[in-house]
Amino acid sequence: MFHWRADILPGVSAAFTDTGAGNLALHVGDDPAAVRERRAHLEQSLGLDSEALRFMNQVHGNTVVVMNADSPAPEADAMVSRGLPLAVMVADCIPVLLAGESGTGSVLAAVHAGRPGIANGVLPAAVDSMKSLGATSIRAWLGPSICGSCYEVPAALRDEVAALVPATWSTTSWDTPGLDLPAGARSQLEAAGVEVEYAGACTLETETLYSYRRDRNTGRFAGVLWCHD
Repeated sequence: MFHWRADILPGVSAAFTDTGAGNLALHVGDDPAAVRERRAHLEQSLGLDSEALRFMNQVHGNTVVVMNADSPAPEADAMVSRGLPLAVMVADCIPVLLAGESGTGSVLAAVHAGRPGIANGVLPAAVDSMKSLGATSIRAWLGPSICGSCYEVPAALRDEVAALVPATWSTTSWDTPGLDLPAGARSQLEAAGVEVEYAGACTLETETLYSYRRDRNTGRFAGVLWCHD
């Protein structure tokens, strides 16, 4: 059910699911009732109440929303909260989990960092939002995503993205133009003073993870971040 799970700060844990948890997305043509049942099972396994996890309607942008207890699911690619449990869904993009401390407790963020998000600065925007809530000593955990050796793109697209985020420039293992999104994410986070604690496996190369590049009719796994006693 979990590709990776760990306690990352006192009273804060993070995890990335795998295909054993099933598809957790409502937008890929799956039975909505089955998806909600899987989400409920995930929450139960994390010790959370039903419907406690906050999910986004992800749109490949750079909008960041600060979530409160009564906030509806936002149309955004990053959520920030003062301890509310957060989730991000992917199948090749990077699920980035961020955590820091403020004088009133933990500040959390979940970010959907795909090619447009990296290019448009969704990660620095999320870090700025966390800092606006008083977060310090922010750290990041990069979940599984397609790697720079596997993410083939047209040369013009590589040039366009690398002009904005130079660290993304890469060549695939078969010597064609590529993009290294994890390297780009790491460069942006380090520039913002955020230490990267973990980076996951390549989704395309790992059969127990969903990959859109491997199968267009695939599900989505999740990165989740939550507080506990």
